Amino acid sequence: MDPVLSTNLVWIIGVLTHLAVCIVALIVIPKRRKPTAAMAWLLAIVLLPVVGVVVYLVIGSPKLPKRRRAEQKRITALIAAAAEGLDLTPQRDSWPEWFANVTRQNQLLGGIPVVGGNTGTLLGDYRQSIESMAAEIDTAARFVHVEFFIVSFDDTTRSFFAAMEAAVGRGVTVRLLADHVSSARTVHSKETFAELDRIGVQWSYMLPVMPLKGKYQRPDLRNHRKLVVVDGRVGFMGSQNLIDRSYNAPKNIRRGLQWQELVTRLEGPVVAGLNAVFHSDWLTETGEQLDPASPTANLPVRSAVFDRSTDAIECQVVPSGPSYETENNLRLFLSLMYGASRRVIITSPYFVPDEAMMYAITSACQRGLDVQLFVSEIGDQGPVFHAQRSYYGELLDAGVRIFRYPAPYILHAKHLSIDDDIAVIGSSNMDIRSFNLDLEVSLLVRGRVFVQRMREVEEHYRSVSSELTRDEWAREPLSSTSLDGVARLTSALE
Repeated sequence: MDPVLSTNLVWIIGVLTHLAVCIVALIVIPKRRKPTAAMAWLLAIVLLPVVGVVVYLVIGSPKLPKRRRAEQKRITALIAAAAEGLDLTPQRDSWPEWFANVTRQNQLLGGIPVVGGNTGTLLGDYRQSIESMAAEIDTAARFVHVEFFIVSFDDTTRSFFAAMEAAVGRGVTVRLLADHVSSARTVHSKETFAELDRIGVQWSYMLPVMPLKGKYQRPDLRNHRKLVVVDGRVGFMGSQNLIDRSYNAPKNIRRGLQWQELVTRLEGPVVAGLNAVFHSDWLTETGEQLDPASPTANLPVRSAVFDRSTDAIECQVVPSGPSYETENNLRLFLSLMYGASRRVIITSPYFVPDEAMMYAITSACQRGLDVQLFVSEIGDQGPVFHAQRSYYGELLDAGVRIFRYPAPYILHAKHLSIDDDIAVIGSSNMDIRSFNLDLEVSLLVRGRVFVQRMREVEEHYRSVSSELTRDEWAREPLSSTSLDGVARLTSALE
């Protein structure tokens, strides 16, 4: 064959193939996907067809497999059925109507109702929070449920492991869930799970990526939840993982990075909601449905101690993630921001909002609210940090006050406070990953005393942080802001 004709034929086939791929992408990618995410994927496939298609096939689906979603729907229905007729909110008549609507939305999406009669304490000291959890495990008489994104056996967590070992020795049932990818890639991960085996903890990986064992889904869909439940009486949840404050990573140690967290210790009926989340995850990962009537697995919500003091708080546990059909946490955050009348204060280590979140935040500014954002001065994840920075200009122009927590600390706490009596604390960042790709758990709280304590935490952040001004941001070099823009574009590849 004529070499020129052969070359032309190859080019024609290549162009037609590329065109066919683009047409198929235009049909497939936009379905049930946000326009920004669809455009980012289409751009990647058009500009880098081979790489774009391969990456899309690996991480293109933002949801867990259909079977897993169906199981979550079944579990949510079971939780909702168990909660039917339950009313542990004697102060309901004092709620603003918009807040009552938010709690109804949360229960519709996650199945868990709001309950009153709870007490909550905030723990901002890294080692103290682990010691507090360990101390409660030392009092366990029936069961301990532990669930973390990252689990590691090191000098910082040694007391926690010792408490679990002592509990097992007393005949207490101890169950533990750890995210597979994140825990398995930490330093000394083999030693960690060998230690769990040695002390007799029943444990399982969450969302394991083990294709040879038939366990596989999009590999970057992770279970990011952090919680501890002791006897159904006491619970802990928040931003902190079960690992040293440096995460034991050599790069973090070289930079001297230290994580700053916020955890809440809870007592009361709300602990049953936390335990329901653990039950759900245990069932989906192990296939074992824990008996809610068993004293070694649960304390019925009606059996919990109900605090009738004026300091008691009303709480609702809100699970979210790619096993649900919608973004439960994002809907919660948006509803609260639109309901706010005086102030909105956001703390998030990874702040990469979608369009809806940006509109909610800037609209709050336009309504005359005091809107503040606490982030870290430095980042531990380059692409996310630059994507986050790309929003600073718009936020400052809208009137948001941005405070940057100083190096070498990574402000990893995740919380939101609204006006004077409403707050959210949990594992969820204000970013696209937490909204769409990670399983998270958030706690909605209504109570002035609790929010006042959160205000004290925020004031500490403010006292040590530097405030970013419009003038300072205007002096950022073009090279940095250009990189920010590229990172912002790639962040939409959900």
